[in-house]
Amino acid sequence: MLSSLGAQSDGESVSVVTTSPDVATQAAAAIHSGAVEMPRSPDFLEELADALLAIFDVRSSENTWQHYAIAGTLLIGFYLLRNLLTLWIFGSLKKLAARTRTTFDDKLFPSLEAPVSTFIALVGIFAALKILKLDPATDEVVSNAATVAFLICFFWALIRTLNAFLDHLTEIAKARGAGVAAFMPWIKKTLVTVFVILGVLMVAQSLGADVKTFLAGLGLGGLAFALAAQDTIANVFGSVVIAVDQPFRIGEFVQIGSHMGTVEDIGLRSTRLRTPQRTLIVIPNKTVAADAINNFTKMPQRRVDQTIGITYDTTPEQMEQILAEMRTILEKDPGVHQDYILVRFAAYGAYSLDIQVVYFTADPDMRKSFEVRERVNLAFMRAVRGRGLSFAFPTQTMEFGESARKVFSAGRAEPQS
Repeated sequence: MLSSLGAQSDGESVSVVTTSPDVATQAAAAIHSGAVEMPRSPDFLEELADALLAIFDVRSSENTWQHYAIAGTLLIGFYLLRNLLTLWIFGSLKKLAARTRTTFDDKLFPSLEAPVSTFIALVGIFAALKILKLDPATDEVVSNAATVAFLICFFWALIRTLNAFLDHLTEIAKARGAGVAAFMPWIKKTLVTVFVILGVLMVAQSLGADVKTFLAGLGLGGLAFALAAQDTIANVFGSVVIAVDQPFRIGEFVQIGSHMGTVEDIGLRSTRLRTPQRTLIVIPNKTVAADAINNFTKMPQRRVDQTIGITYDTTPEQMEQILAEMRTILEKDPGVHQDYILVRFAAYGAYSLDIQVVYFTADPDMRKSFEVRERVNLAFMRAVRGRGLSFAFPTQTMEFGESARKVFSAGRAEPQS
């Protein structure tokens, strides 16, 4: 209930209106329950509009010619500011970026030009609308539209910045021959998708949507999807491991587990090898990430280890001479790596005197390695033949003593019955 008290002072009457505690309690309850909305705090557009109206001393609650004049001036002013920013400021930034050594700024400034100019234009449009006296429903629509437009513009700038950064990383990876270059388009699409989803959720949250409930339901659905597609997800994570670790690249000759071949393709789900028999093997990336990988292409040299057998009629002097000549052949061959050469009389074999020869070819390429081996083996053959020696091969020699000959002769002389 309301009560009124009157007082007389110096010929003027003063009236005081008081509110009973019951009425104050009911008003607070109505505001708390939502029946009466609390006044919304003004945003920066409203503050800008109020400041401009205060400067020009426009106090009318209805739209006057001053309101329309100020709104039109705002549109023209922000349009000129947008052109100034685009032509002068960004033009100067582009010229400055052209003088730097890095190419990242050459991509960044052109990417940000459109979002920034759009943001300035949006500020002018919505500020002009805030100058005008609109009905509450229209004003609410304008406020929501401004929120959505500014958020979209913000995420547009972020995505363009991310694209410029990832394009710069892709150029660096390709220039260095890194294996991650093959995965950069997939990484780029994934990150952009994440940013787009985040932007949509933030816009929905700003409009009053219950994002938490949506995310909770999405979590249950994502769990079910993950259980159904766990092999696919494992292969995708395997491809990420390959991209980060880079155990091999396309065109290299590798052995993955029991499979050997040249890498033809590295995909999101599988890796393809072309075997020496020209067949194609498709290996899931989760298997590639878990198995041992032997990369033959990354060998600095290729090892050659072979045993050469000389016949037992070779004398010690001849063995010393042929060993020295074999070492000379390896030391003079340009295709043999000179850091490690081993030629030794290693063992007495079952039918030969074994010479162990170990060396490395300077070029790890398989074809060039076999060319070196062929050249060295032919040189070894000429050296052995030139010294009157012979290569041993599996043979058996049977020697009969005097007693064995007598028994054999007696058996042949025995009269037949």
